[in-house]
Amino acid sequence: MEQHAVITRVSGPLVEASGMERARMFDVVHVGKERLLGEIIALSSGTASIQVYEDTTGIMPGEPVVNTGAPMSVELGPGLLTSIYDGIQRPLASIAEQSKSAFIGRGIAADGIDKKKQWEFVATKNKGDAVSAGDIIGTVQETSLIEHRILVPSHIIKGTIQTIHPGTHTVTETIATVQDASGTVHNIALLQTWPIRTPRPIKRKIFPSEPLITGGRSIDTFFPVAKGGVAAIPGPFGSGKTVTQQSLAKYCDAQVIVYIGCGERGNEMTEVLNEFPELIDPNTNEPLIRRTILIANTSNMPVAAREASVYTGITIAEYYRDMGYSVALMADSTSRWAEAMREISGRMEEMPGEEGYPAYLASRTSEFYERAGLAMLLGSTERTGALTVIGAVSPPGGDLSEPVSQATLRVTKTFWGLDAGLAYKKHFPSINWLTSYSLYVDNVKHYWAEHVAPDFAEVRQSAMSVLQEESKLMEIVRLVGLESVSDTERVTLDIAQVLREDFLFQNAFDPQDAYTPLAQQYQILKSITSTYEAACSAIEAGTLSYQQFAALPEVAELSKLKEHKPEDVASYETFRERVRTALQPQNNSK
Repeated sequence: MEQHAVITRVSGPLVEASGMERARMFDVVHVGKERLLGEIIALSSGTASIQVYEDTTGIMPGEPVVNTGAPMSVELGPGLLTSIYDGIQRPLASIAEQSKSAFIGRGIAADGIDKKKQWEFVATKNKGDAVSAGDIIGTVQETSLIEHRILVPSHIIKGTIQTIHPGTHTVTETIATVQDASGTVHNIALLQTWPIRTPRPIKRKIFPSEPLITGGRSIDTFFPVAKGGVAAIPGPFGSGKTVTQQSLAKYCDAQVIVYIGCGERGNEMTEVLNEFPELIDPNTNEPLIRRTILIANTSNMPVAAREASVYTGITIAEYYRDMGYSVALMADSTSRWAEAMREISGRMEEMPGEEGYPAYLASRTSEFYERAGLAMLLGSTERTGALTVIGAVSPPGGDLSEPVSQATLRVTKTFWGLDAGLAYKKHFPSINWLTSYSLYVDNVKHYWAEHVAPDFAEVRQSAMSVLQEESKLMEIVRLVGLESVSDTERVTLDIAQVLREDFLFQNAFDPQDAYTPLAQQYQILKSITSTYEAACSAIEAGTLSYQQFAALPEVAELSKLKEHKPEDVASYETFRERVRTALQPQNNSK
């Protein structure tokens, strides 16, 4: 039932209203004569503080406020994929059509899912079948890549199917009825709604052991993230956060992608919106947009909508996870979301925490990232689904000690630290190999050994050791010159340069270089590290000098290993055999 109240105070995106005695926290309200969308975020003696998700210019005290009595929710069902939404799940195409201009009008209501479109529902259960929450009762072919699975809603714990209607339906038509143990009959449609601040239920989380394969050599090999894991990409302005996020969305092997542009510059989001419908997914050779949902909330949009966009995106991602898919969510950038929290908190005159952020910054951040995970799903049969969350952080001046970065690092297990110095040198992705880390390495070791090579982890560690040793040697070289280091150390410096400039450097705009299969990453790295180990052994045995090593044609070929065809494993094995032959003691003398 609607409740009527009036505005008493307007402070930017924050509106206060009296006469809200029957309201509840997080109820959705319509504010003012234009019925702007808002959400109650504080209640005190009948006065509600409302964050408004649209521009409040011109709103005056005395205008009406109407409480819907329902929390902020998203519509879930066929039609989500390929959609481009704003932060509160209004399709941009519908908003543009209603606004009739290049600017978004106020008070526009638009369905998140087309209510008129017909979908072909294929039943997988029959009348009389026993079902429980989370069971799949049928499917809809949403796109050529994704089969949309229709689930028994979570509030129906157990029941029996009374009727089921395969065929063509709109999302609002009843496709099945289920009678629960109490005798209550529930209608099930293709469309469901779910409050964005409430995580969707699962049976339990399970240990993630499979890596999210992204095609990025520095990520997949050195700093992996597991499917169902969480990762942070902090970096200063211009270090490549957005390009890295976009590359992950394009090339990772998740089945569904949810990309949230939270408070980002309009030109960056325009690039995403223009590119994604035209890009071909390398995993399926079909348009990438067919497995993607885009949420565009640019920096000139109302600040309060940034918070909604993050929750809207992760709720949609959880919905596809519940179908049993592997879902990857990219949030770019969570710092803008935190800034929105800071602005609203300041207008509510709450006691500020560090650097003006609200005291609940850390808890809100952890609540968001905790919604990721590899989950055992609801249902009578065992099914799993994975939700991987990758959040970009934009610390002012690259200062990782600031509150948003610290709150994020406490709850994420993979840290891809972007370095402004590397970006200045045009080394992309500018992930600093000395400061970045992944706590998922032990999780995915068995996957590497089983699906790629038994010694994958050892080869990776050998390469990491070379890069770390280079860092120490460079300090010596800066102090006393290159002549002060031994032949073995000169080899270390050369191999480290190959690792940095040829393995870790990757051109995101080169179709050949942007994506490297995991098996090929191993072959390249194995060839580099085996060359290094063989050369060091030969030098220590006194059968090779640094000058002889540097003159070998195989050393020059190290930089071209990534140009081999991914499937041509024999070419790498041939190269390694040539290196072994060239470095045999009888062929060299010091």
